[in-house]
Amino acid sequence: MPDSAKALAAANSGTGDVRVALDEAALAGWLAANVAGFAGPLTLAQFNGGQSNPTYRLSTPTADYVLRRKPPGPLLKGAHDVLREAKVLSGLWTTPVPVPQIMAVCEDEAVIGSAFYVMSMVDGRIFWDAAFSDVPMAERAAYYDAMNEVIAALHSVDYQAVGLGDYGRPGNYFARQIGRWSKQYIDDELAGRIPDMDALVEWLPTAIPEGDETSIVHGDFRCDNMIFHPTEPRILAVLDWELSTLGHPLADFAYHAMMYRMPGDIVAGIGGRDPVALGLPTEAEYIAAYCARTGRTSIANWDFYLAFNFFRLAAIFHGIKGRVLRGNASNAQAQERAEAFPRLAALAREAMEKCRQG
Repeated sequence: MPDSAKALAAANSGTGDVRVALDEAALAGWLAANVAGFAGPLTLAQFNGGQSNPTYRLSTPTADYVLRRKPPGPLLKGAHDVLREAKVLSGLWTTPVPVPQIMAVCEDEAVIGSAFYVMSMVDGRIFWDAAFSDVPMAERAAYYDAMNEVIAALHSVDYQAVGLGDYGRPGNYFARQIGRWSKQYIDDELAGRIPDMDALVEWLPTAIPEGDETSIVHGDFRCDNMIFHPTEPRILAVLDWELSTLGHPLADFAYHAMMYRMPGDIVAGIGGRDPVALGLPTEAEYIAAYCARTGRTSIANWDFYLAFNFFRLAAIFHGIKGRVLRGNASNAQAQERAEAFPRLAALAREAMEKCRQG
């Protein structure tokens, strides 16, 4: 595993002391009244990972659970909506998309200071290195295929049939997303502005490809947001649905496939490395596998989708920078991600220039 992936794994794996405090006695009482089979005593630990929403492991003598809550302090409008996460997980529970089971949802902020939900604890492996260097080379392609299979399954879910017809606004996804992240970037004056992002804010609305599709999109589909089986190339649960909505499946897939261009010291990626030498499919092969699973022949305008996604992730990191400056970032690695913001903006502009050149 590269040093950057080791550092990410060390910083984000496992649990530690509770950093964002809550009323444990009030929580235990609420769990006893609302979670079937719950029996204390309750022990809390906070997961080291998770940039946006503080996440806790709830341990009892008979079962373990996971709690996700909003962070404390002033928040940007629409951000950190954990109740949306609970809604999409509940809707996907009966589909081929592997997700944890929602056990209970609390909208009463008086219990622990914010809304939260409780879900089942899924044990397995999380890979912080997109090269999957911890598994034998001959098996790595199977792990990529597992991710490809799950994201294709997600985009094939009938969102109306699973009760998620109101989970977002169908159509015009790129225009709405570009507008949302541009506004969030511009409005966060404390985090500042840079020329690369300003150029993207101006160009992206003018370059949206023709045609429209709608599916459930995860919004942050990366290998480190999944729990894999302890020994098999199989995904047991997809995590971190905060950015999910109804959107364009190609935007979601391109974000996931961005791992081929992403430097591994920012988030999980193999940018600058030869996938074949790593035992992995090429980017073209990976795209072809997704197309085969979703009934496509190819994906046109690939550079636009990459530019959009690097811009979107840069805007998210810009938001992390803002939380660092405000003092309410929930993760110890937030500072590093804040510092990576201009690099992501530069990668977005590079894809933009390639797209403009045809």
